[in-house]
Amino acid sequence: METLREQYEKEVVPALMKKFQYKSVMQVPKLEKIVINIGLGDTKDNPKSLENAINDLTLITGQKPIVTKAKKSIAAFKLREGANVGCKVTLRQGKMYDFAYKLFNVALPRVRDFRGLSKNSFDGKGNYSLGIKEQLIFPEIEYDKIDKTRGMDIIFVTTAASDEEARELLNLLGMPFKN
Repeated sequence: METLREQYEKEVVPALMKKFQYKSVMQVPKLEKIVINIGLGDTKDNPKSLENAINDLTLITGQKPIVTKAKKSIAAFKLREGANVGCKVTLRQGKMYDFAYKLFNVALPRVRDFRGLSKNSFDGKGNYSLGIKEQLIFPEIEYDKIDKTRGMDIIFVTTAASDEEARELLNLLGMPFKN
């Protein structure tokens, strides 16, 4: 079984070069990184929730997340500057392709009533973001061992110049878009 990286080099690069008439292989857009972020609103009430979120993210990605801190104090949210508000992981190279493969072929099909991802979640610069409501769709997470369901944001950062190029790249990599 070939990895997603090998598939990119064998199938995706030639297909993108043909479709967009690139003159050099270096012009072909590629996946630069995947950022997975879990924002926590209850760290003040429940300090253990941050630890549990870090453990979940470590299991899912195979990499230790960093803790994100509040940039500003917001009285309405009872938030102080420098308070822990979540955790995130930036995946690159091999781990990035392994995670993308697992997300497309294992995790997303486990989502209830899944009909595909929206084609409209691009940011205008070739990056795609999606939100997941619960971490249980990943096979590493055991239902009995979680304290509560947590959502996460997953951002695919590409080197594509336009959304059309990025959409085609992610489509060829196997991202399940709606028809």
